[in-house]
Amino acid sequence: MRKIIKNGTIVTAADTYFGDILIDDGIIVMIGVDLDADGAEIVDASGCYVFPGGIDPHTHLDMPFGGTVTKDDFESGTIAAAFGGTTTVIDFCLTSKGAPLSQAVATWHAKSESLAVIDYGFHLMVSEVTDEVLHELPQIMDEEGITSLKVFMAYKNVLQADDGTLFKTLLMAKEQGALVMVHAENGDVIDYLVRKALEDGHTEPIYHALTRPPVLEGEATGRAADLTELADSQLYVVHVTCAEAVRKIAEARNKGLRVYGETCPQYLMLDQSYLEKPDFEGAKYVWSPPLREKWNQDVLWDSLCNGQLQTVGSDQCSFDFKGQKELGISDFSKIPNGGPMIEDRFSILYSEGVHKGKLSINKFVDIISTASAKLFGLFPRKGTIAIGSDADIVIFDPAVERTISAATHHMKVDYNAFEGMQVMGEPISVLSRGEFVIRDRAFVGKPGYGQYLHRGRFGQSDKPPVKKLPIGGAY
Repeated sequence: MRKIIKNGTIVTAADTYFGDILIDDGIIVMIGVDLDADGAEIVDASGCYVFPGGIDPHTHLDMPFGGTVTKDDFESGTIAAAFGGTTTVIDFCLTSKGAPLSQAVATWHAKSESLAVIDYGFHLMVSEVTDEVLHELPQIMDEEGITSLKVFMAYKNVLQADDGTLFKTLLMAKEQGALVMVHAENGDVIDYLVRKALEDGHTEPIYHALTRPPVLEGEATGRAADLTELADSQLYVVHVTCAEAVRKIAEARNKGLRVYGETCPQYLMLDQSYLEKPDFEGAKYVWSPPLREKWNQDVLWDSLCNGQLQTVGSDQCSFDFKGQKELGISDFSKIPNGGPMIEDRFSILYSEGVHKGKLSINKFVDIISTASAKLFGLFPRKGTIAIGSDADIVIFDPAVERTISAATHHMKVDYNAFEGMQVMGEPISVLSRGEFVIRDRAFVGKPGYGQYLHRGRFGQSDKPPVKKLPIGGAY
């Protein structure tokens, strides 16, 4: 059914204006003033912003880790994402050494295809670069549209790849048109520091941060950037937490390198002191890289404003406090790493960024949606409000004040990292490809509605279908 979203203030990364949007067959076909179409459903957005749907470039749904599995799967995770204003997620597909890449991709399809309520894509982990991987990867990119590759520089003896693997991946990405993503921490030194802390009897959650100091994130970030320069390739540093890592990214970008950075709401709002909460409650805030001293938050906000960091992902990786985080109650290194962030990413960035004057509203849209669409081969199908783009739309009331709480969130996990935080602004209704997923703050979507996204290669725009309709009066 055709829809017209009327009377809202449309905001993209480039423009802010009053107007109406005509949607037909899931596509935006006209933008103008006082639009009319016979039989179209009228959606009144008076007093609201109309944003392009958020794109979360960093999620871990239904992922095994540390002897357990994340609490939120592709159903609960994407429902929570939609409530939070996100209409596309890109999840990390983990591979195993010696096994075909296609086997891992098939596993992630099985996890997601009947459960996701919004559109989704995959990044592909690279743990080794063998002849088999070199042969298979171009086929995976062609057939699956997976054009981003993840290399871990941490989690020694579990996920960590060596520098040779990273460099070969960068060379391969240059040739094939892929974006290499890195978890940038020095896993070898961290492994030593963790073992030393445990030998000295330090088991509390705070030692998760103390054994992963920011200098090791900065060192790994700089090393990855140097290898990117040598390979003449492209790099995306995930979950940047600290000034040391920001400095290395800025240096690389100032040299003209294709190096990009992502931070997360937890690093913008929370700090290392949370890991010192008594009665093991600090375990709720154990993820990697760890939370940093509070002053780093100003550096991260400044870097989003000046463009040295481009995106905010959630790094959604939820584990229950009871029963899962408690696996490390006597050994901080056994606490499952990760937190529940997918639902509040959009509102926190608006409230703390736009409402408090740290970000312009157009910069907010760029960070929350458009930049990810461009970096990960989805623009302009996703990430903007334009004729021919998917009608992924968030109707957002900036005047609503609410309190974040596990009692009202839509994730399965038993706590919220931002418990008690007051935020201004809330997604009221959310459309994915022209269909309501959230309507008047209620879930009306359907598991399995979300479509898997074949993404374009790095530097190439996705080309959406365009309906050829009369556009008289449209912008």
